[in-house]
Amino acid sequence: MSEERPTSDAAPEKGRDEAAGEARPTDPDAWATACEEDLAAEKARRRAQHGPPPGSAAEELRKLVDVVADKLSGLQSPLFGAVASGTAQQMVNQVVRQAKAAVEPVIERNPDVFDHLATAGSELLAAYRSAVEAQERRWTNRDTRDGRDQGEGPGPGERIDLD
Repeated sequence: MSEERPTSDAAPEKGRDEAAGEARPTDPDAWATACEEDLAAEKARRRAQHGPPPGSAAEELRKLVDVVADKLSGLQSPLFGAVASGTAQQMVNQVVRQAKAAVEPVIERNPDVFDHLATAGSELLAAYRSAVEAQERRWTNRDTRDGRDQGEGPGPGERIDLD
């Protein structure tokens, strides 16, 4: 039996020897440091996999306004003809500038409002989706043995539960 395991008494003696000797320095925030490192590594992994995260709703709205403005400014319409095309382009550019001038101060003053609206919209969409899925399950999983769901009443139609 060359592979003997140490007895259970050996482990506490080893611990006592270490405690009697020099104390190891400990990091009081070791858990927080490890969590921060893990979070940073996870963020880097997700960034590499999915690209940079989207900005706030206000930043995204600003980007949308800029892209739409660029598209409208570069739009050439064959409907106006050669002479009216320059005038129409100037009018489009003026409308785009006015729209950007109206939107920018609102975005600057209330960036949190757009985040709140985006969150509320997501929650409304989730609630709507849940309601629709529940109703679809009721329609598709209808018990056919129950006579009241088969429209056996006084009309030719099917009874629909509107609760």
